[in-house]
Amino acid sequence: MQAALVNGRVLTEAGVVEDKAILIENGVIAAIVDAGAIPAGARAHDLAGGLLVPGYIDTQVNGGGGVLFNDSPTPEAIAAIGAAHRAYGTTGFLPTLISDDLSVVDQAMRATEQAITQGVPGVLGVHIEGPFLNPKRKGIHDEGKFRVIDDEALDLLTSLKVGKTLVTLAPERTTPDMIKRLADAGVRVAAGHTNALYKTMRQALDHGLTGFTHLFNAMSPLTSREPGAVGAALESQTAWAGIIVDGRHVDPVTLKIALRARPLDRFMLVTDAMPTVGMTDKRFVLQGREIVVRDGVCVDENGTLAGSDLDMAGAVRNAIALLGVSLEDAVMMASAAPAAFLGLEGQRGRIAPGFAADLCLLDDALNVTATWIDGVAR
Repeated sequence: MQAALVNGRVLTEAGVVEDKAILIENGVIAAIVDAGAIPAGARAHDLAGGLLVPGYIDTQVNGGGGVLFNDSPTPEAIAAIGAAHRAYGTTGFLPTLISDDLSVVDQAMRATEQAITQGVPGVLGVHIEGPFLNPKRKGIHDEGKFRVIDDEALDLLTSLKVGKTLVTLAPERTTPDMIKRLADAGVRVAAGHTNALYKTMRQALDHGLTGFTHLFNAMSPLTSREPGAVGAALESQTAWAGIIVDGRHVDPVTLKIALRARPLDRFMLVTDAMPTVGMTDKRFVLQGREIVVRDGVCVDENGTLAGSDLDMAGAVRNAIALLGVSLEDAVMMASAAPAAFLGLEGQRGRIAPGFAADLCLLDDALNVTATWIDGVAR
């Protein structure tokens, strides 16, 4: 039986439209029709005037709901993390593993496969953030876990049987050929926690690197004589860049300048979220270190940033309020842009016929009131 979402404002590729109904069948948007043209027998769901937008896709989710993926690389943990973020509009996500031993990376990848095959809502793949990073830009990562990518690591990183694999690495800690081998195997490769020179970044981009993990944070900066990783990112008009828009990881003015340098659809909002999202207890332990939320950000005892307490609904609101982007562009950076980065541009991230019915209902303050994943209300 078809479901019909009615009596709402709908954000389509043509902008916000009214007096339309979204028809859903078998988890897919079957059609967008006039409100008076709903097929007989369709089950109507009243949106009560809310704003229906594409569900948000977050490519960097370390934890949520009190669960840290590193502590529990299991399908059950992935489900708990997804449920916590779904309350904030995230209908697709990559559980993200912070630098750890290869045995834990293996567990995380196998858990992701199990979660997808078991039908855990929203899981699109896995993000392996390290341990192939530069100690000079380690951030909160444990450099004792760092290593180079050898054939053993390559075999592991290319072993996911279902879903997408994203690997964040420091290009200067590997070779252009290794990056190409990863990319040729279908792995999305992003630069992060890197101290690379511009020349090295340019070689990586030419060999298949297509992303930058949390732009500006934990990477070599743009300077007068050495453009660094940031300069390479801003120069590129094709690679995607994740940005954490919480007003603290990166100054809003810096992000505004970045948005003017390259196409908006090559930026994607990410949370880099930790277990505190969805919890009243704003502290947790990361690889033996206590992390607390202070002034809205996760920090260790030395004040080092340790991910965020940000959710995607907040990231969208912040993009509008702090960066001055339109509602349409903020939602695009939270949905269509990450979908394209993952190679899912024809399947997710838009409200259009043939796309997965991953949807998010917002009130006037852009708070989430309901979500659908593959057409099922959650």
